[in-house]
Amino acid sequence: MFSFLENIWHSRRLLWKLTKNDFKQKYLGNLLGFFWAFIQPTATIAVFWFVFQVGFKSKPVDDFPFILWLVSGMFPWFYFADGLSNGATSVLSNSFLVKKIVFRVSLLPLIKLLSALVIHIFFIFFMFAMFLYYGYTPEIYWLQIIYYLFAISVLLLGLSWITSSVVVFFRDMGQLVTVVIQFGFWLTPIFWSMKIVPDRYHSIIELNPLVYIIEGYRNSMIYHRWFWEDINATIYYWAVTAIIFAVGGLTFSKLRPHFSDVL
Repeated sequence: MFSFLENIWHSRRLLWKLTKNDFKQKYLGNLLGFFWAFIQPTATIAVFWFVFQVGFKSKPVDDFPFILWLVSGMFPWFYFADGLSNGATSVLSNSFLVKKIVFRVSLLPLIKLLSALVIHIFFIFFMFAMFLYYGYTPEIYWLQIIYYLFAISVLLLGLSWITSSVVVFFRDMGQLVTVVIQFGFWLTPIFWSMKIVPDRYHSIIELNPLVYIIEGYRNSMIYHRWFWEDINATIYYWAVTAIIFAVGGLTFSKLRPHFSDVL
């Protein structure tokens, strides 16, 4: 871990340059360029706002406007879905770095993660602006978003190491990731609240580590609870994340020597 962090520091300029190049490649040829990275999720939120707030006139959740309750769970999911889907193909999409250049390949998923992180930070400030627009003043609990941002990023990096290394040998992994993201969206309490689910099913749903992140964003923005107040969920999340991170690093290091031959 320390060696990996040291390599990130020494490669920080290269990482930033490759992250900018990743942005350009995604939206190269489009008139609005990289602005599409922000326009598409914003349009999705606008549609949800119109459908649920204007059309269905959804009732407030725990005395909070439904749209604010929704975006506080939707934005971290956008980050997770974007980071995982692009991280899974990070080695394949940068095969020229694997085959021809002496480059620490384990940094490739991090480039995709940084690219998604830039967009997510924009939406965090967008979320703050929405709360201010609805008349909610900033609270010290909002700073807790930094903690949850770090937590989800560590989880994403571990998952990206696993998927990006396996997909080189098993190309169907990319499709499996897409399916998992689609099912995960509806199985994670983003559109629905845990309060509507019978208590006997809570322990099963909470096996999903994303529940900790989604609920954490809402605890920071809406319910004003610190992460250490639910110490059992915090311990579980970091135990699962540590295992995924370790397995991801080990899997990547074991398969990395064979990347250039297969690619």
